Amino acid sequence: MKKHNFNAGPCILPRVAIENTAKAVLELNGIGMSLLEISHRSKEFQAIMDEAVALFKEVLEIPEGYQVLFLGGGASLQFCMVPFNFMNKKAAYLETGVWAKKAIKEAKLFGEVAVVGSSSDKNFTYIPKGWTVPADADYFHITTNNTIYGTEIREDFDCPVPLIADMSSDILSRPVDVSKYAMIYGGAQKNAGPAGVTFVIVREDVLGKVERVIPTMLDYRTHIKEGSMFNTPPCVNIFTMKETLKWVKEMGGVKKMAELDNAKADLLYNAIDNSRMFVGAAEKDARSIMNICFVMKEEYKDKEDAFMEFAKARGMVGIKGHRSVGGFRASTYNALPIESVQALVDCMSEFEKENL
Repeated sequence: MKKHNFNAGPCILPRVAIENTAKAVLELNGIGMSLLEISHRSKEFQAIMDEAVALFKEVLEIPEGYQVLFLGGGASLQFCMVPFNFMNKKAAYLETGVWAKKAIKEAKLFGEVAVVGSSSDKNFTYIPKGWTVPADADYFHITTNNTIYGTEIREDFDCPVPLIADMSSDILSRPVDVSKYAMIYGGAQKNAGPAGVTFVIVREDVLGKVERVIPTMLDYRTHIKEGSMFNTPPCVNIFTMKETLKWVKEMGGVKKMAELDNAKADLLYNAIDNSRMFVGAAEKDARSIMNICFVMKEEYKDKEDAFMEFAKARGMVGIKGHRSVGGFRASTYNALPIESVQALVDCMSEFEKENL
């Protein structure tokens, strides 16, 4: 049976990226050694790293003055690295979900945190509006896509202070005006590659402004100076990210990804909105294109488990909603074909007909 992979992360990857990684794990480019065992200081791996960085810059049209880093520790380590490197006394944060809350918690260890807006009052089902960033903040931090709640910020706005964004789960899904950001970061495992590598896009001239001493490993300048190889990097993960970036480029780049991702989201959201049994979890003007959360209407709540089994039997994988939201979540990342979304829509329609 064909499987339709809606996992929120680690997520579906382009088949070609998986196949090329598998070949490289057995033997890299005919050199008689596996990708798993070559030195990260070798010319072979340096070529992989250089290509991955170049592709990231090309695909996202990253301007001059920015550095691209591939690090370990996930986005969660960035929650403390950001204030370590950017906060002198005060930072501003937008609270839009669990990951934003975690970032705020870490930032409070370094100074004052102004939460300029929060959607916690409605379980993060919307994006706050009408907030003002304090002019004396050292930076403003946002989480652009909220995987658990299915909300997303899909615009690049002007900001009076350096803007820093966690784009873990919507990077490469649309064109981004990188010049509006001091830094963009994220774990690769939501759209850009496998778990185990973190991307950082940082404008070099914003670094070195804090008064504190930064531990060597937590200083972005360390990793810039050493080309992301101050310590042994996650070599296989970087290779797979490179292959994923190649696939994005060959598919037509982030503009094409945005077109395809919007088509998938429209298909599923239309099915939800026209359903008598299902309803969207997030407010319509805040809906994510990457993570589509929906629940049963109140009168059908007792059928959620039955639908989950019904969907599993038809090859749907990873559609169980996060425990804090319940219901269902379909992650429609770049590599997910629209045929899988259609299969889920058909599955929902069939279940509805049999159970109304």
